[in-house]
Amino acid sequence: MHAALPLRHLRRLAGMKQSHLADLMGVTQPTVSRWENGSLPPTVEQTQALQAIFAARPDPAQDAALKRLVETSMSPVHLICDLTHRLLAASPARAADWRVDLGDYLGRSLLVYASEEILAAEARLDDLGWRDGQLAALAFDTGANDDPDIPIRPGPMLWERVRLSDGSSGRLVTSFYDRPA
Repeated sequence: MHAALPLRHLRRLAGMKQSHLADLMGVTQPTVSRWENGSLPPTVEQTQALQAIFAARPDPAQDAALKRLVETSMSPVHLICDLTHRLLAASPARAADWRVDLGDYLGRSLLVYASEEILAAEARLDDLGWRDGQLAALAFDTGANDDPDIPIRPGPMLWERVRLSDGSSGRLVTSFYDRPA
């Protein structure tokens, strides 16, 4: 979790009260409140526990087709959990852009690699009705993130919201740029 806003949003989407999350985490309700307002960051261990609580766990039997389509796409595309930004699948074209072993990143949040434009688009999602189902796709231009391992190229990007078999939402992320010859 990159900032306080996602935690509050994740908790609300789960229909969970701060006191219940506090019980699950073994902390007090005021601690959860401080995490959400940004005055107290959770520890690394607490962040991992929070991600486990809110992670999307796709059913392999029902989501296999979507994963296969992503993993065989010729386009630079990847699928993430819409709430936690955990990587669920990526295409070979996306893997060619990234300089990492995809297996090491499956299940890990990619939000820490986001460009400024991606973070700004993320911050606008509630106002645009994304979480309420009023907006199924969002196109915008992003700049580079200058990360050596998981670089983001500048250019148009498309987010498409997809429903996963467990009822959670995934986000199909497609980049549109000219591939080098």
